[in-house]
Amino acid sequence: MTDTPTDLSLLSAKALAEGISARTFSPVDAVEAMLARIAAQEPKLRAFTEVYAADARLAAEGADRAIRSGHAVGPLHGVPVALKDLVDLDGRITMGGSAAHRARIARGTATVARRLIAHGMIVLGKTHTVEFAYGGWGTNPHLGTPWNPWDPGTPRTPGGSSSGTGVAVAARMAPWGLGTDTGGSVRLPAAFCGLTGLKVTVGRISTHGIVPLSTTLDTPGPLARTVEDAALLYRAMSGPDPLDPTTRGIAPDDPFPTLKRGVRGLRLARMPAAEREGADGAVLAAYDRALDTLASLGAEIAEIHLPFRFAEIFDLSAITNAEAYVTNGALAEDPASPLGDAVRARILAGAKLTAQDYLATIRRREALKRAFAEALEGFDAVLTPTTETAAIPLDSVDEDHLPSRFCRFGNLLDLCGLALPSGFTAGGLPLSLQIVCRGYDEATALRIGQAYQGATDWHLRLPPGIQG
Repeated sequence: MTDTPTDLSLLSAKALAEGISARTFSPVDAVEAMLARIAAQEPKLRAFTEVYAADARLAAEGADRAIRSGHAVGPLHGVPVALKDLVDLDGRITMGGSAAHRARIARGTATVARRLIAHGMIVLGKTHTVEFAYGGWGTNPHLGTPWNPWDPGTPRTPGGSSSGTGVAVAARMAPWGLGTDTGGSVRLPAAFCGLTGLKVTVGRISTHGIVPLSTTLDTPGPLARTVEDAALLYRAMSGPDPLDPTTRGIAPDDPFPTLKRGVRGLRLARMPAAEREGADGAVLAAYDRALDTLASLGAEIAEIHLPFRFAEIFDLSAITNAEAYVTNGALAEDPASPLGDAVRARILAGAKLTAQDYLATIRRREALKRAFAEALEGFDAVLTPTTETAAIPLDSVDEDHLPSRFCRFGNLLDLCGLALPSGFTAGGLPLSLQIVCRGYDEATALRIGQAYQGATDWHLRLPPGIQG
């Protein structure tokens, strides 16, 4: 084994996998680098609900022995990963972001976790989430809000609901991690934390063993540092699961055959000019530069005419409200329960909905899906900013105004989407581009993102103080 690089926590997941496979360094080296980074930064950043240090070390030793003896289970064997605190691991606590469930011990392991472990990955621990994954800013008044590492001096929104995973990956405490996205909850932390996040189509990745928010809309997805890492983790998790009926008939997906084909010949949609209203100037400038970059790579950029305004899609939130109330209504109805006011209000909104309201919303959703499909005819993707602003100070958060205006339509219309870094504000905060494609066309979203990252270096920048 050759000399180990100075700090393995700075390597991408792909580079870690290649180094472990080549025996340049071992899974033990990789896990120790992550645990050292966690020990140094976790007291301030608070990304994790629990760190499985002893078990991670033991798993790393086992992976090292297996690899050295010729028993590697695959190319990702020995690579560490972080899991959102919605994902069950048998015998471990899954709080789902709720202080009311501090002692909830899982009696089984989620399908996604089983698949990652079967690939030989090593779980570092569980990461914080908004209560029941029901919020976009990343705040959690009872269990704590992770600190966005891009501003060491001011606590800012990490993005939610997958706040802890976003912070852990951005701060190099994990090479990649799992989030979930019901209304933007993978893409929002990707945007605010300078990461790449993939929102998959319903049924691509099993939700069995994941604490539900909306059984109609919930989707697990990867948060990573690069498009290639996101594609690797996505491929490892996707595929049918007999325990999740939404996955039936959906084959495992391999985005790699087209990943590096570039964008020449693709037709990409610029969002309507009216949708620029309300977005910060730096966000729009980065968005315009990203469109220019993709055009320079050979893509055709044209404006799309949509049958709705993005903000109007929030009217379909009755689906999430109703389904959240079914799961967590009893807790929300109890005034003594430890539940944040904003999340309690969102859940209780579901109590006011009738069956007629719910079914009418489902019908309207189907009509909008058909109208959007017609508008998308002739385009390969729709490009938007991921958020209206960069991360804002926590004391400026208005919980009545969620940051998911550009994200929510992807969930409610059964689309897939990729968020990735597209620039920085003058103060050094990340900005993000969103690539939205038809349902089950994750390969195209990743292909466009890979071309963009091949022409830019925004995704390679590190938060201040993370340089090692």
